[in-house]
Amino acid sequence: MARKKKKPDDRIAVQNRKARHNYEILDTLEAGLQLVGSEVKSLRAGHGNITEAYAREQDGELFLINAHIPEYVQAGSFNHEPKRVRKLLLHRREIVRLDQEISRGGMSVVPLSIYFNDRGKAKVKLGIGRGKKFYDKRATSKEQDWKRDQARLMRDKG
Repeated sequence: MARKKKKPDDRIAVQNRKARHNYEILDTLEAGLQLVGSEVKSLRAGHGNITEAYAREQDGELFLINAHIPEYVQAGSFNHEPKRVRKLLLHRREIVRLDQEISRGGMSVVPLSIYFNDRGKAKVKLGIGRGKKFYDKRATSKEQDWKRDQARLMRDKG
């Protein structure tokens, strides 16, 4: 009997919903995440917060900073520190490209989501973006409201 493949959306453990509101995302890429066992268990349970997290380059490596993955209760004394710095696993050329993007000015590397791929490995979807100003956020919400109203009008007219 053939196994039914799950969509990647079904495997999302943690999502940063505010990222697209606060940043204009210009490019995305996928990175591996170096975790310990209790962190993986906690993520599989759907616990975690990456709302205030960001990525930074140090000594030629990229690190995820300020991501909160709570302790896994059943791990006991073998637990992890919830806000520890976690290494992102990328190829050297990707790290260099990201470093160039950041140094260009006004750009940030923001985690959009943490999910598990088909092989069960934890991955981070990173977005390279520029921070939005208040008036940009207002214009975006105004545009979304208008599109929603347009769809409603079209649906009602039949």
